[in-house]
Amino acid sequence: MALPIAVLWLLIARPRFDALWEQHQAHFWLVSAVALVNTVLGFRMSEEARRRSDARLFLVALAFLCSAGFLALHALATPNVIVSNKNAGFVIATPVGLVLAAAFAAASSMDISPRAAARLMARQGVLRIGVPALLVGWGTVSLLGLPPLDATLDASEAKGPLEILAVVATALYLVAAARYWTVHRRRPSVMLLSVITAFFLLAEAMIVVSLARNWRASWWEWHLLMAGAFAFVAYSSYAQYRREGTVTGIFTSISLEQNLRHVREEYGTALEALVDAMDRQGGDDTAFGRLAADLAARFGLSEGQGRVLEQAAEALVNEREQIRRLGALVAVGQEARVIRSEEELLARVVALAGEAFRDDRLRLGLLEQGRLDFVGETPVLPLERELAARAMTGLEPVEARSNGGALLVLPLTVKGNAAGVLEFVRTSGEFADRDRALLRSLGSQLSIALENARLYHQIDGLFRQYMSPAVATALLADPAQAELGGATVEITVLFADLRGFTSFSERSSPHDVVTMLNRNFGVAVPVVLEEGGTISQFMGDAIMVLFNAPSRQPDHALRAARAGLGLQAAVDKIAAGRAGWPRFRVGINSGPVVVGNIGSAELRNFTAIGDTANLAARLETSAQEGQVVIGKATYELLRDVAVVRPLGPLQVKGKETAVEAYVLTGLRATTVADVRDSQHGSEHVVDGGQHVGVEGDA
Repeated sequence: MALPIAVLWLLIARPRFDALWEQHQAHFWLVSAVALVNTVLGFRMSEEARRRSDARLFLVALAFLCSAGFLALHALATPNVIVSNKNAGFVIATPVGLVLAAAFAAASSMDISPRAAARLMARQGVLRIGVPALLVGWGTVSLLGLPPLDATLDASEAKGPLEILAVVATALYLVAAARYWTVHRRRPSVMLLSVITAFFLLAEAMIVVSLARNWRASWWEWHLLMAGAFAFVAYSSYAQYRREGTVTGIFTSISLEQNLRHVREEYGTALEALVDAMDRQGGDDTAFGRLAADLAARFGLSEGQGRVLEQAAEALVNEREQIRRLGALVAVGQEARVIRSEEELLARVVALAGEAFRDDRLRLGLLEQGRLDFVGETPVLPLERELAARAMTGLEPVEARSNGGALLVLPLTVKGNAAGVLEFVRTSGEFADRDRALLRSLGSQLSIALENARLYHQIDGLFRQYMSPAVATALLADPAQAELGGATVEITVLFADLRGFTSFSERSSPHDVVTMLNRNFGVAVPVVLEEGGTISQFMGDAIMVLFNAPSRQPDHALRAARAGLGLQAAVDKIAAGRAGWPRFRVGINSGPVVVGNIGSAELRNFTAIGDTANLAARLETSAQEGQVVIGKATYELLRDVAVVRPLGPLQVKGKETAVEAYVLTGLRATTVADVRDSQHGSEHVVDGGQHVGVEGDA
């Protein structure tokens, strides 16, 4: 950039180097060509500014049009070409044009608010008419030799005013170049860089204009500087046109920030529309091509840009597809962590996989008792069964071409053994490598989920066999409930044992004893569980059952009473015809106890501790074979429905005073509308009482 100034200094300081070369025709055609190129650039910028309503680009366009217009007037005023003599228009046209262009350039580089930009574009018509009118008026006066441009004026005679104009114009150009440089650093652009270079060269041209001598080398220098300035911008425009294949968007980088955001949003919206269309229409290339052509026409895109748009859309569609499929893979992994039945799990996983691979047909086959059964009603082709057998034998995915499409079968394993297959059918084309990788991962995740579901089912079954179902459910849902400790809760406790068990054991074989126990408990336990009882423990021939723990049961006393009577009735049926088999005796009591996990860190038991439980056990030992004895607290809760026979004051072991007890012989055939606890409050405070509400009488 410093070279032109150094050359000017040399020519001014050494006049002998500042050679004279007065060629009017050469001057006319050279300057006219440069002005024409600049006019085309300015016009293109102006049209782009109009289309985008961009104030900055409009001001830059005016800068180029002013400099081009007055340069053209300078060419037209060349002596002995159109006009016969040199006049003032020939000398000062270019400096005036450069000053006006500098003003527009500096204005364009300012931070223009959206409101100011809108006001300027609302009045753009004045400038669009005013600048051409000024040029036409100037040219008319200059070419017709009218005052004040008719005067014969030499550059040396205008030296003072030209130097002032040079200082002003140079400052404005440098301000514009500096501010555009900051824009270029934020968002680098070849076009911005060429405009910055042009402003520097025009600033130097203005300096040379003020100091050069007509028709000498220094005078020709500013012509070359202006030609170079416009050539930079013209070449950048041409290069971008060659690269993009269209004139649309060549000057976008010069635009205001808010306009650039709007352009990006427009392009983003268009791309999203194209992606959505591709997503909806799948393989319909015709419909997609029409939409792509419409978008290209809307944004003035070239064929090459249209192809880039299509490729970008395809890439985004693929990215969306991968994200959706990866999301399904993650979701399947999350499903594997949730406790659910195998059927529910598989239905959920198949739905997720089907949504992720919407273009493929998905089918699940499970191995049951050595037979592979596919879910769904679609007939299974021989090829599918063959591939499924190979996949389960080798425990590796198997793929084959089928009717122009592809079939991929993934083995499902549980504990290293084949458990089924996951089959994907693609109607056209093959599976891409990324699809195979995702599907293999999906098969692995589904195998893990299936193994977890079956393991949970096994654990759940074992839990329910070795402890009460209510306790098992609570522990599986929240393992923290297995911590040692308990809470005070009002419950009803049922104890039952087989009266005469000891003597029966003495006269029977161990096998017969076990058979008898299992038969009795086999009918008693279902009755207890049917009433919602929690079996705390088996103690040889005895059983301890809790009601209202761990699950809350407002009618716990009624449930215990029904369970006691029910198990006696059930045992009566199996004992018929088996002389000598012992019969159950039952004791029931209600009241506060500490309910929780009692034991050690290594082994614990869910039970109830307290006087209420002890008294229930004592009432059971006081009962006769086939009887159900209830304590006073239980009777108070069942007063309106219980059919009892008082036993009177009963002395039991561990009690200093006698207790009231009753033989429960039945429950009235009433509809119990509301049977509630005799307590309200927290698990740690036992307080209050309520009457049992009933309807009707037998």
